[in-house]
Amino acid sequence: MELNKEYWENRYEENEIGWDIGHVSTPIKEYVLQLKNKDIKILIPGAGNAHEAAFLHENGFTNVHILDIAKNPLDNFKEKHPTFPKKHIIQSDLFQYENSFDLIIEQTFFCALNPELRVNYIEKMHDLLSKNGKIIGLLFNTFEEHTSPPFGGNKEEYLSLFNTHFSAVKMEKCYNSIKPRLGKELFFIAEK
Repeated sequence: MELNKEYWENRYEENEIGWDIGHVSTPIKEYVLQLKNKDIKILIPGAGNAHEAAFLHENGFTNVHILDIAKNPLDNFKEKHPTFPKKHIIQSDLFQYENSFDLIIEQTFFCALNPELRVNYIEKMHDLLSKNGKIIGLLFNTFEEHTSPPFGGNKEEYLSLFNTHFSAVKMEKCYNSIKPRLGKELFFIAEK
C-alpha cells in the first residue's frame, strides 16, 4: 500500500479519519495558550481538518500555516474558516516543501507516515525550523504492529531519532490526553 495523495484523498472522501478527534487536542491547546508571541510563524504539517490551526487563529495567532497532501480537508477548512489567510493553506507533499518556521506542531502526522520515512521526517523538520525553532506535539506510545496508519512506536525509538538532529529533546507520558488516548501518548518538545 502506497501512502500517497490518492490514498489520503480516499480516506477523507470515505470519512475514514479515526485519528480526527473533532477539536484541538488538550495537550496542544494547553501548550499554545502559554505562548506569549502570537506573531511567531507556525506550521502544522499533515494538518488534515486542522483543528489546531482553527484554535490558534481564533486565539489571535496571525502567522499559522497548514500543509496537507490531500486537497479535500484543505477545501473543507477554507469553507469552515473563511477568515483564515488563504495563502497560509498549502497543498503539498511535505518533503517537497521549502520554508522556515519558528514552531512546528505535530498532531497525528508522524504516525501516518510509513515508518521507513521517519529519518527523512526528522531531517525535514530540522530543515524547516529557524534557528532555535521548536517542534512540539504528540506521538503514539504504542507497540502494536500495523500494516496501515497509525504506526506507533515508543519513547526510546523516538528519542534516538530526534536526538540525531535536535539539541534539546523533552519527551514524557502525556498526562492530559483525551480519554480514549490516555496512557497511549507522549508529549514532546524538540529544539533546533
